[in-house]
Amino acid sequence: MGVDVDNEVLETGDNNEKKSVDFIREFVNEDLAAGRYTGVHTRFPPEPNGYLHIGHAKSICLNFGLAKEYGGPCNLRFDDTNPSKEETEYVESIQGDVRWLGFEWSELHYASDYFDQLYAWAEQLIEQGDAFVCDLDSEQMREYRGSLTAPGKESPYRNRSVAENLDFFRRMRLGEFADGTKTLRAKIDMASPNLNLRDPVLYRILRAEHHRTGNKWCIYPMYDFTHGQSDSIERISHSICTLEFENHRPLYNWFIEKLGIYAPRQIEFARLNLTYTVMSKRKLLQLVKEKRVSGWDDPRMPTISGIRRRGVPPEALREFCARIGVSKQDSTVDYGLLEFCIRENLNRTANRVMGVLKPLKVIIENWPEDLVDELDAVNNPEDLAAGSRKVPISREIYIEQSDFMEEPPKKYFRLAPGAEVRLRWGYLIRCTGFEKDPTTGEVTLVRCTYDPESRGGNAPDGRKVKGTIHWVSAKHAIQAEARLYDKLFMKENPDDVPEGGHWLDNLNPDSVQTISCYVEPSLAAAQPGERFQFERNAYFCVDRDSTPTHMVFNRTVTLKDTWAKIEKK
Repeated sequence: MGVDVDNEVLETGDNNEKKSVDFIREFVNEDLAAGRYTGVHTRFPPEPNGYLHIGHAKSICLNFGLAKEYGGPCNLRFDDTNPSKEETEYVESIQGDVRWLGFEWSELHYASDYFDQLYAWAEQLIEQGDAFVCDLDSEQMREYRGSLTAPGKESPYRNRSVAENLDFFRRMRLGEFADGTKTLRAKIDMASPNLNLRDPVLYRILRAEHHRTGNKWCIYPMYDFTHGQSDSIERISHSICTLEFENHRPLYNWFIEKLGIYAPRQIEFARLNLTYTVMSKRKLLQLVKEKRVSGWDDPRMPTISGIRRRGVPPEALREFCARIGVSKQDSTVDYGLLEFCIRENLNRTANRVMGVLKPLKVIIENWPEDLVDELDAVNNPEDLAAGSRKVPISREIYIEQSDFMEEPPKKYFRLAPGAEVRLRWGYLIRCTGFEKDPTTGEVTLVRCTYDPESRGGNAPDGRKVKGTIHWVSAKHAIQAEARLYDKLFMKENPDDVPEGGHWLDNLNPDSVQTISCYVEPSLAAAQPGERFQFERNAYFCVDRDSTPTHMVFNRTVTLKDTWAKIEKK
């Protein structure tokens, strides 16, 4: 049985069944077997300084999924220790994203819930001689820190007495000092090969109104001092983090050990990187602020809210996260795999409708002027329980411009002079002529006749007709707006730029095209968020900009599936 480098094959059950277990679950199983923890308790701890993106979706699925698998709770905790960048808007959007993905937290917490306890622990470290107040500014601190190849130098303030440090720290809390003039630092080892252990900062002075605590505090704990202790307070068993925190784990454990408190186990996994996408919150914020996109929920954005607005089902995103799994090595996932998961889900769940994106009028000349026929159309051939609908057809219809050619090549089975095609769910029609714009030479109208005996698409004499095209009745069609979304960047790696270039240079100028289209009348009652397959075109969803008089559809993904072909090679 083949296993990748991050999985181990374990034998389970009486029948010696073999099951592939990733390295995180391997650690969890070991801890439970050894009695280190009596159960599994996880958490998802985002900072509310922006909207969540698809990388966070992987972490959400992992933390909530792990807890569910082992029958334990999973907390949602906001790491709100930097009030200058955090907003209630982000808190609310994050909660909505987690729920949309299909998860519900056991407990809701904020790091700010623990500010009083964290402050008390900071004083404990000072009293133990493990922390000191430092007067070095940020530039001086960088100079004293050293480098990967050279040890750092101890701060000249490192040997202040416990009493002096307590006095300064308490006065920092009272607001007696200006921002940036003093910090509280741990006293560890300035010669450590791990730079995170070179007397890291625990608290800084920051006068900024907090979204929950207001102006109660003018000093705020750093992430490294907050994270592990928050995990400990909540009795988290396994703290699952992305790989960049691997070098922070010794510091995580140092704080726990020095304070003598409950010790969770931190485990790191590689974060998600996706082709044609940026995951940096800073870069995503820049796209929003510079109006390169319409907002955080622009359907081209890799944010969960953007993905949702584009029409991606949460089940498809969860399946994508399950397929990529967890790894210890950084890698980049092909965007095509995400599209494959979306198509696979929508093929099963989305009702089929007919929509013409680039319309060309067809007149069926032998169709009676006032006749309207109603055809039976299956909503979803993959799910017969979805039922059927009536689709009206009349003398004038719209077809796609690409479904007619004046001089067709070989093996072109659509409409052409003298050629016969099948209308989806309808009749056989044969082209008898066409009209062109005398200036542009574009075909503007096609004339046809239909076979009245071919209702349902079958010729009564058994003649073979290879081509089937979609259409809408001109008399009944709804004119709508279609937004055709494509990848936001032109390059697989948006940061791949020549010397002197900028990642924004790789933005795709054609990442969205807005066109007027015609859709069948059954869509008149469609609600924002509903998903459909426009037959032979793509999957679409109703956008929130839609109104009863102006329907707007976002293209979620095309029908073309290159990933399945790649996977079979």
